[in-house]
Amino acid sequence: MKNIVLIGFMGVGKGSVAREIVKQSNLIALDTDDIIESMENRRIKKIFAEEGEEYFRTLERKVAQWLQKEVKGTLISTGGGFFKVPNLKKIGTVVYLSAPFETIHNRILEHPDAQKKLRKRPLFQDIDKAVKLYDERSALYKKVADIVIDVSNKDIPDIAKEILKKVK
Repeated sequence: MKNIVLIGFMGVGKGSVAREIVKQSNLIALDTDDIIESMENRRIKKIFAEEGEEYFRTLERKVAQWLQKEVKGTLISTGGGFFKVPNLKKIGTVVYLSAPFETIHNRILEHPDAQKKLRKRPLFQDIDKAVKLYDERSALYKKVADIVIDVSNKDIPDIAKEILKKVK
């Protein structure tokens, strides 16, 4: 069975959707940011602060190579920029979770632990830059995706059901 790779802008809900898909299926889930944090024994925010974005992207490419070679039949949620790895399509079926920037931003702000959610996302610290990044990435996400799921105004269980139905 092929892997399912969830891509989308930071904060769109890839991790939440992945956890729900695990509940609704017999899939195991991995998160690329969690793998990188384990490899480095430090948080993503600290990697960005100490080493910079290019170093982090190198780690993403390393994880992508490992996923392609070693991981099968798994649900993989990714960081917001992971879609740029050159072997993305070889890892599995790519599912883009799409939502307008305002929807993503409001979900983060309405979360009970909003400040922690914002701190965890180094590229979300400057809203103007985040909007610009969102605008740059939106078309690119669609271009690399096998399946596009609009997650606006849908609850997590329904999104998970829709993904499982479309990848079967």
